Amino acid sequence: MFLLIFAIGMGLVSCSNQLTDTGNLYLPTPSDVTSNATLDELTQGRSLYIDNCGRCHGLYTPESFSSSQWKSIMNQMAPKTRLTSSEITLVSKYVSKGK
Repeated sequence: MFLLIFAIGMGLVSCSNQLTDTGNLYLPTPSDVTSNATLDELTQGRSLYIDNCGRCHGLYTPESFSSSQWKSIMNQMAPKTRLTSSEITLVSKYVSKGK
């Protein structure tokens, strides 16, 4: 019984350690606006990324992967979310910094 409680406790601790301090994540500024992404879109994408992707695993900074890697990651992860296609586009714009 003790081992079961210990295992559950360790599982909860390891899950909580996976979450990144969101204060360290890229925060869009007016200088980040591109022809593909407005400041509002980048900001919405950041919120969706934190609120949805961070539920299941740690968050990565946009610099952690190239734009093509993010595209592959988004294609793989999007079906696992309950995000709409327009919300997925916003997250993609955020992680690729509007590229």
